[in-house]
Amino acid sequence: MRLRALLDTDALGLRLLGGEDELDRAVRGVMTTDLRDPSRYLSGGELVLTGLAWRRDAGDSEAFVRILVQAGVAALAAGEAELSDVPDDLVLACARHRLPLFAVDESVAFATITEHVVRQVSGERAGDLAAVVDRHRRMMTAGPAGGGPDVVLDLLGSDLDLRAWVLSPTGRLIAGSKVAGPELPAETCARLAAEHLSATREGRPAPHRVVLDGTAYSLFPVRSSGRSPRGERDIRETVLSDWLLAVEADAGDWPEERMDLLQGVTQLIAVERDRRDAARTVRRRLAQEVLELVQTGAAPAEIAARLRVAAPVLLPGLGAAPHWQVVVARVEWDGAEGEGGPVAQSLLEEVLVDPTATGPEPSDRIAVAHTGDEAVALVPLPAVSSEHDGSESGLLADALLRAVRDPLSAGLTDDGRLTLGVSAAVHSAEGLRGALEEARHARRVAAARPGRVCAAGHQELASHVLLLPFVPDDVRRAFTARLLDPLKEYDRRHRAELIPTLEAFLECDGSWTRCATRLHLHVNTLRYRVGRIEQLTGRDLSRLEDKLDFFLALRMS
Repeated sequence: MRLRALLDTDALGLRLLGGEDELDRAVRGVMTTDLRDPSRYLSGGELVLTGLAWRRDAGDSEAFVRILVQAGVAALAAGEAELSDVPDDLVLACARHRLPLFAVDESVAFATITEHVVRQVSGERAGDLAAVVDRHRRMMTAGPAGGGPDVVLDLLGSDLDLRAWVLSPTGRLIAGSKVAGPELPAETCARLAAEHLSATREGRPAPHRVVLDGTAYSLFPVRSSGRSPRGERDIRETVLSDWLLAVEADAGDWPEERMDLLQGVTQLIAVERDRRDAARTVRRRLAQEVLELVQTGAAPAEIAARLRVAAPVLLPGLGAAPHWQVVVARVEWDGAEGEGGPVAQSLLEEVLVDPTATGPEPSDRIAVAHTGDEAVALVPLPAVSSEHDGSESGLLADALLRAVRDPLSAGLTDDGRLTLGVSAAVHSAEGLRGALEEARHARRVAAARPGRVCAAGHQELASHVLLLPFVPDDVRRAFTARLLDPLKEYDRRHRAELIPTLEAFLECDGSWTRCATRLHLHVNTLRYRVGRIEQLTGRDLSRLEDKLDFFLALRMS
């Protein structure tokens, strides 16, 4: 069909803003998107529908239009529901690139336009499943009203008699066909996720075929767009965050057409994966702002003001101000220094979702920031009543560990570690700094334990750590002076850099190799410096208690 035919259809509510000379272009499909770069989902000839959520300032329009033109789209239609009028900078950008631009009246749903276009262009393909999936593309990109990945999984079940589920890397059930019969047991989900992660780390080609309890499954990776071109990405960037499509069938004897169809389904689900990830932007920004305020020693009143902004976003409709918990995570890979922050952020957003919960709603209540090689989550909790002890409310480290340890250990194999620390619940902004330190201390306790995935909670910390925020200043000064003054004096006289060495040694969790690499020292030089620290202070840095004391002294100095 031609663009001119769309403009002549009154029911679609389209108004031409530019491109009168291009109305004879053919339309071969339709796509709804608010991604800043939707190029990977465009094949050319599409009418692109957008609500303009990608636009933050006037400069964004030029980049967005250039991407569409390079992908060969037929035209762009912008909704007026959010901004009332289509911005002038978008009109000018489309004119520069000769891209026809329509305005969509706020009374007309994108779904109406999508259905009309699909009905016109599908024609002879109407009875084919690929056309059905095409017809329902809007349901993967138009937001919560569209239905999400369950729609496509229903089509696989009804048209091809294939039972299929979308799983997270921890084995959480994200979506499943309503016609697939009973839900996949949680234990089976976890085992499938572990098999998928293991096969991915080993570099086996997808789909991965496994047999569990006599049933064959084919596992297809659902890859998000990520931060860099696919060919340049280290598999460790995505193995702990990409979803998978589990199909109850052996794909080994499938014809090429069916395999292509399933690959197309994973691409549709990837659109939903990216949309949900983009929806976390506001929560991530809130968490980053709060984290920066806490770490820079901002006044409690300023932190409380930011929390009052965050609470309605994370817990809409909540009357009273919530309590808060802090969870700290670090993902470390052998040979990769300080690069795990974004990976830990994405993983923590998944880990903190109840593994028994389905759908996106639970993750909408988690705000995670990352700094350096760690991620920090701000988790809101409904305020407990005064007659209850809040110390055991909220997240517990051992419960988190049980839910994710087995699948994630398969993805980390023999060169990665995930360590988690969980704070107690705090009731106000005044306690948030102490909660952050508490979660970081707990993570260090977890890091001292064996295993690929380890977690520790506030209950496992000594009482002096729990009370640290309330220690009088004179006691703090005496504690730090006793431990650090001999080292500072030695550094002053000999320029030995014992204090920086101590900080780096603790940051590397006592790893001689990683610490020496960070400081650009020979391991023997590092051992000499650590030995001098122990000699001057009478402490033993191989003991966890002494490591914690030094860590606290450095933080309080």
